[in-house]
Amino acid sequence: MRKIIWIVSVLTIILGGIYFCNYLTLTKPVMEIIDSDNRNKGIEIDLHYKNYILPNILIFNLKNVADDKAIADVFRVFLQTTSALKEREFENIELAFKGKSKFKIEGKYFRQLGEEYENQNPVYTMRTFPEHILNIQGQSIYSEWTGGLLGVLNKQMEDFNDFHKKWYLDDLSNSNY
Repeated sequence: MRKIIWIVSVLTIILGGIYFCNYLTLTKPVMEIIDSDNRNKGIEIDLHYKNYILPNILIFNLKNVADDKAIADVFRVFLQTTSALKEREFENIELAFKGKSKFKIEGKYFRQLGEEYENQNPVYTMRTFPEHILNIQGQSIYSEWTGGLLGVLNKQMEDFNDFHKKWYLDDLSNSNY
C-alpha cells in the first residue's frame, strides 16, 4: 500500500511539474499580453507543448470564441501570441480548436510574425498568412497568388476567410444547433 501511495505521489509531482513548466514558459507570458487588450475578452486559448512535453512543437488551442468576435479578433490574439513568444524557437505550431489539431505552420514563420508584429501592416499579414498554412501532414493548403492586384487581394482574403471557417467557424456554428 505504501508503494502505491509513493508512486501516486511521485506521478502527481511529475505531472504538476510538467503543467507548471508549460504555464511558466508559454501561458503566463502570452496571457499577460492578451489580457492587457480588452478587445480580446471572449476569446479563450490554451497553449502547451505537444503532449505537454515536446518543446519543439507548440499547440495553439483555440478553446472558444464569443459570438460578438470577428475573424480579425481571433487573428489578433494569434499575432499577439507570436509577439509574446518571438524569442522562442519551435519546429511547428499546430493550430487546434477545442483540442483537435487541424493545421500547422512552420516555426520560422511563427517567429517572423512575432518579430514583425509591431511594425507590419496587419492586413498584409492577413492576406499572406494562408500561403504558410499546412495541413497536419505538412502539405500546403493554399496557393501563393500572382496576377493583377485586385484579383490577388480578393483570392488572398477568400483563402484567409476559408481558413478560419475550417479552423473553428464551422465547428462553432454546428455547436449552436
